[in-house]
Amino acid sequence: MKIGVLCSGGDSPGMNACLRAIVRTAVRHGHEVVGFMDGYEGILRENFYIASMGTPRFVMRSVSGISKRGGTILHSSRCPEFATPQGMEKAANILRKLGIDGLIPIGGNGTLTGAHAFREFWKGKIIGCPGTIDNDLCGTDFTIGFKTSVQTAVDAVDKLRDTASSHHRMFIVELMGRHCGYITLYTALAAGCEIACVPEYPLEIPVIAERLRELHEIGKASIIMVVAEGYHDGVVVMQEKLKNAGCPYPIRAVVLGHLLRGGDPCPEDRILATQTGHLAVCGIEAGETDKMAGVIHNMAVLTPLEEAIAGHRVIPDELRQLLDCVSK
Repeated sequence: MKIGVLCSGGDSPGMNACLRAIVRTAVRHGHEVVGFMDGYEGILRENFYIASMGTPRFVMRSVSGISKRGGTILHSSRCPEFATPQGMEKAANILRKLGIDGLIPIGGNGTLTGAHAFREFWKGKIIGCPGTIDNDLCGTDFTIGFKTSVQTAVDAVDKLRDTASSHHRMFIVELMGRHCGYITLYTALAAGCEIACVPEYPLEIPVIAERLRELHEIGKASIIMVVAEGYHDGVVVMQEKLKNAGCPYPIRAVVLGHLLRGGDPCPEDRILATQTGHLAVCGIEAGETDKMAGVIHNMAVLTPLEEAIAGHRVIPDELRQLLDCVSK
């Protein structure tokens, strides 16, 4: 059997570990693995990963030592052409020409939404792996890269806390997660932030300002507030709005942005990536298709793509209540 693999959309720490598991499992089971460069665009351009042997297919040694590396050796992109019926038909014809039997896309909601739609054009087996820092996919407790992203954010916030404390200052820190606040809330809990603004539980400026005044009155000398990107038009705009609303602290705004996607994956992400990559290959071998490999309660499971991409995972209200309790 010949299996194609690609990384699409935003990169996440652990994609390489997932690729390693896919290649090692498939080759050990007697299959051939072809890597497409730059996501779905790599299919349309027939742009293959060239292994150390000079051939457009992976061997065991092709993925040696890549688990610890951030980013993806396959590179990634977003491909508007693939999102069209014409683009999908073209991609399907190319996969048929190449003799590809199964496809494993590694990526987030957009990547897996494209994979789900692609089943109407191509009858090969498709099993996706949840490679995104946002942790917004259903069918898995965590997505590949999420925990590393939180670790990176917490490290940055810890450093900002030193300056905030030294200058009796407030920092508004913008994190990724425009539609899903998991990174923001987990960072707030781990770093001891006073306020977290997430799309699931919106806070208006007057409410935030009142909370800041309360904290100031009880003697809180410095504040760290973490905010999901896009919230109130971004932290720079939010900074001015809070000043106008009577915030008692001098404010500085910091945007961490793409910093959260980089860095070597933490052990938890490497393990999750290995589990899902292995399961994706085994799923294709078993004849499964239109599924996503995930881990729920420490058990590797396959979830229909339609369910995995349905909306966004909702943050449990208990976590918001926990932050509210421990931050006051």
